[in-house]
Amino acid sequence: MREDICSIPISELFEPKKGCPLCRMDRMLEDRLADYITGAAMMEPDVRIETNRLGFCPQHFDKICAVGSRLSIALILESHLKEVEERAFGAKAAPAKKKLFGSAPAGEPDTCFICENMEKNRNHLVDSLLNLWGKEAEFRELFAQQEYLCLHHAKLLERAAARLPKKAAAPFTEEVRRLSQSYLQTVEADVTHFCRMFDYRNKDADWGNSRDAIERAIAYLTGRLYEGRGEDGA
Repeated sequence: MREDICSIPISELFEPKKGCPLCRMDRMLEDRLADYITGAAMMEPDVRIETNRLGFCPQHFDKICAVGSRLSIALILESHLKEVEERAFGAKAAPAKKKLFGSAPAGEPDTCFICENMEKNRNHLVDSLLNLWGKEAEFRELFAQQEYLCLHHAKLLERAAARLPKKAAAPFTEEVRRLSQSYLQTVEADVTHFCRMFDYRNKDADWGNSRDAIERAIAYLTGRLYEGRGEDGA
């Protein structure tokens, strides 16, 4: 497969052939944005304007707190809180006769700097993925070798298939569905087996691959990367 600035990031996401490659993509984007935001970028005026305006969703507040220093988080919050106050209670606020939060002010859960930028970058990477799938037989083979596509990302790719030429869209969608449904059937069977292991009649039976069935099922349904449990068992 020809390597260039567009294909290399996609190849790196698909090479492990374990788990959902697009879950890895989201984790990579999330990690990079959190590191970026809590690093030198927090002092860049253009970036601060955007973080002040958008804030972060609860999940990504947790993320930046996990990776950034307490000072960097405090500096981000200092200017963001001023923006929130201005929008909610200052000159930008809704008239008194209207509800206080008639329009969502900065910092409401429906806006998030990381979510918005993840979406933009994800779209670019999916476009590169579609381009590779349409042009490179080697990548189509690599795509077919993936362990699975979670339900969330299978739906995303199925919608994206509309951007492929008609001849390529149908086989691409079929492959996406195969990778997603086959794993659904596997994890469904593992969850059922897990439940059956709590029947006293199966006291000495083999757990098989069911010990982490709960976590794998949730990862499949939600699109959150699952990297395996320890040796604690069920």
